[in-house]
Amino acid sequence: MRKLMHILMLSCRKATELIDKQLHFTLTPLEKTRLFMHTLFCDACTQYKKQSRFLHKLFFKDHTHPEKLPVSDTTGLKKKILNNLEEK
Repeated sequence: MRKLMHILMLSCRKATELIDKQLHFTLTPLEKTRLFMHTLFCDACTQYKKQSRFLHKLFFKDHTHPEKLPVSDTTGLKKKILNNLEEK
């Protein structure tokens, strides 16, 4: 049981990384589960998740992501951010 809890529980630092990653990339099922478990108990990370979504909506016009970028496509993400900033 202890080993399972160690696998499922995240630090707040890792949780915030996954929250940010989730905005642009698809999380693995294990990452989704771990983030869900963490945010059930952590009010600070839940608030961070809400704030991140709000900021994401300000910077990106397409609030729904029909297709998320592959994890390796960081240059595509950078271009998308720069284009949206230039338009504002």
